[in-house]
Amino acid sequence: MTGGNDGNGRDGENLGARRIPGPRAAADDSEDLTAMTPPEPGPPALSHKVLKSLLGAWALAACSAEETAAVEDHLTVCAPCAEEALRLRDAVGLLHSDVSLDLDPMLRARVLEGCLGRRPAKIPVPAWAAPYDAETARLDALLRDIGDSEWHAPVRLKWFEGERQVNRKTTVAGVIAHLMAVDGLVSTALGLDDPLGAGVKPLSPTERTETYWSAAFRPPTRAVREPWRDQSHTLIRTVSFAGRGVAEQSVPYGDFALPLQDSLLERAFECWVHGGDIADAVDYPYEPPAAAHLHRMIDLAARLLPATLAGRRRAGLAAPARQLVTAGSPGRSLHLEVEGRGGGNWYIALDSPAAVGSPDHTVAQVALDGVEFCRLVAGHVPPVEAAAGQEGDREAIRDVLFAAASLSRL
Repeated sequence: MTGGNDGNGRDGENLGARRIPGPRAAADDSEDLTAMTPPEPGPPALSHKVLKSLLGAWALAACSAEETAAVEDHLTVCAPCAEEALRLRDAVGLLHSDVSLDLDPMLRARVLEGCLGRRPAKIPVPAWAAPYDAETARLDALLRDIGDSEWHAPVRLKWFEGERQVNRKTTVAGVIAHLMAVDGLVSTALGLDDPLGAGVKPLSPTERTETYWSAAFRPPTRAVREPWRDQSHTLIRTVSFAGRGVAEQSVPYGDFALPLQDSLLERAFECWVHGGDIADAVDYPYEPPAAAHLHRMIDLAARLLPATLAGRRRAGLAAPARQLVTAGSPGRSLHLEVEGRGGGNWYIALDSPAAVGSPDHTVAQVALDGVEFCRLVAGHVPPVEAAAGQEGDREAIRDVLFAAASLSRL
């Protein structure tokens, strides 16, 4: 419908429907002015190729907020990228694991056992040489992982003399030189080359080490690793070809001697202990030996304790014998209870190295963790702090703990 004539010759208009120009009403001030502003264009959509290339950064949480949102939206519609993203996230989880990535000490043994189960070795490594074989291999794996500068990292070697702990400062390379010099005692006993050179007396372990260190024109470097490893390989190969008859061959240590099978076990122990010293110096994880090998090391120390205790008694460092018995007879004993890895029970004869330890003649008992006992034997733990549990004759306990610590040396 249209309006009628207003008398001025114009068609009528619906003035109520037309806004008259002028100041805006106060109510209009509350209107959202942004509604009248055109929206800004959003970021361009990322292509599948770009989104796929961002998956690695997304898994590492290295994307920006916009990229993260785009990738996660894409993963809901693209199955191949979603599977790849899951694999990448799992891989990143391994990088942040709190579990030690150091190899299980028994891994090498299990691999060899599996291989030999399929094809037995024509010339097997004797069981008594297996701990030395395993510990030299583990230490060599540590040495392969460290950098050139870490070979000069300071290492403080500790041991007991008399009633007190002493120490000597060297480097990672110096420790390997020490191991090689003392392993030379075994080499010499087997008629192999001596790292100190031809015509040099075997000497004691400490004298050999000092001689080797002082003869060097400069401090040892990583170059010492290869001759040390070659020497250990030669020792293992030689005893393997020699067969059973060589196990009891005597290896002189200066003021005492050990059968070859015990000597190689002692060298395995030293290799582990000093491997731990090196690992501490370069902040590297290092596990104790396999339980079976650790048990043998503890057994060797327990067998050496009666003679060591007698030697300390002669030097006035231990209480006098109380009940002497004939050789081979049971006598006053200390029950050494070793718990945990490599543990067991040993009865230490107190009054004579020729006596036999006996449960029925026990006058004292000491309980220690297996690794802690080995640290005591290595001179790394003071005797007064070593035992977790003590019961019985306090004098006997003290004498045995100090005798255990005095098994240590440079």
